[in-house]
Amino acid sequence: MIILENQKTPVTKDKEIVKAWTIVDAKDQILGRIASRVAHLIRGKHRPDFSPNQDIGDFVIVINARHIKTTGRKMEQKMYRHHSRHPGGLKEFNLKTTLQRSPTLAIEKAVKRMLPSGPLGRKLLANLKVFPDAEHTHKAQKPVADQTT
Repeated sequence: MIILENQKTPVTKDKEIVKAWTIVDAKDQILGRIASRVAHLIRGKHRPDFSPNQDIGDFVIVINARHIKTTGRKMEQKMYRHHSRHPGGLKEFNLKTTLQRSPTLAIEKAVKRMLPSGPLGRKLLANLKVFPDAEHTHKAQKPVADQTT
């Protein structure tokens, strides 16, 4: 981190950024709360050298995405919509159906909507790896378990 005489805000250079790998277990966790924590880690807001215009956060692996919980009746009432841009092309699925079809989609969409929109948000979303069960393919990166969940 370099601080010049006339510069008051420290700026971390891209080559100085060290990204950690964090693993988050979503089993029996509330969807919104786990997504909020993951977005916080991906954005890098837990770091003292956080900068809102840089990709400074960690890589996050979410396991057991199939076993998330929700409060209330969200499993039946929360809808995911997709439109094909053709007349009558609206498709709607509730959360329960979405978890059966694609168990990772609910967490991916929740985290994506908590990140900034634009090029930085798309770059940050690439740091998210979601797996439906406890098995994941990033053992070589030696991820550290998240302490807050």
